[in-house]
Amino acid sequence: MAESELKVILLCYTPNPEETIAMAAKLCYSPSDIESLKEKIEAKDQEAFVEKLMKMGHMSPIEHASFTFAIEGISRACSHQLVRHRLASYSQQSQRYVSEETGFDYIIPPIIKENKELKKHFEDFMAEAQNTYNYIVKNLDEKGIKGEAANQDARFVLPNAAETKIMVTMNARELLHFFRQRCCYRAQWEIRNMAHQMLFLVKRVAPTIFEKAGPACLHAPCPEGEYTCGKIKEVRKRYGVAFKSTL
Repeated sequence: MAESELKVILLCYTPNPEETIAMAAKLCYSPSDIESLKEKIEAKDQEAFVEKLMKMGHMSPIEHASFTFAIEGISRACSHQLVRHRLASYSQQSQRYVSEETGFDYIIPPIIKENKELKKHFEDFMAEAQNTYNYIVKNLDEKGIKGEAANQDARFVLPNAAETKIMVTMNARELLHFFRQRCCYRAQWEIRNMAHQMLFLVKRVAPTIFEKAGPACLHAPCPEGEYTCGKIKEVRKRYGVAFKSTL
């Protein structure tokens, strides 16, 4: 058992995403055949055209660009929030097929980690969960119930803090929505940290598409109303000038 750290990798993405998006948009209005249109698009930088699309709010063409991430070091609590974003594809490490007998890793919330007494209680609980899991697996094994048949019932005692690994694929339009929701300071700290890393990665490979990506208050008044975090200047600094300087 050990505390786990967040790691996000951009595994792959649509090659030349801006050209793909431009192709999708221009095809709607062009009398040219596909090969001719493709040659015209490849011969010209499409940055200005994609910027125009984004300003117009013509979002359906950007759905043709997709991005796949490998994520580890997040809790089951975080992944439960992540999969609520339904316009995406997910493949998650199974607690049924993957045994946790050798020790499950876990995530400690920062506010608990900072408090010595709370941290000890937290870690003691993780150890007890591990002991109970192992006891159940061993007991079932003695009854001839082994492997996934034992794991699928023993996993019921594992906490939301248990670390998980997941692959996620989203198209660019859904990613923009995801960043608006999860980069917000009112989002839970863990999924916000994950979203921030994801945004950093896609901005490097598709800067025009994600130029203005981030929480909803980045370019408009906070939509949370009376529930606003009250930190709009800090948010805009982090996802604006300061964010660009880290690319």
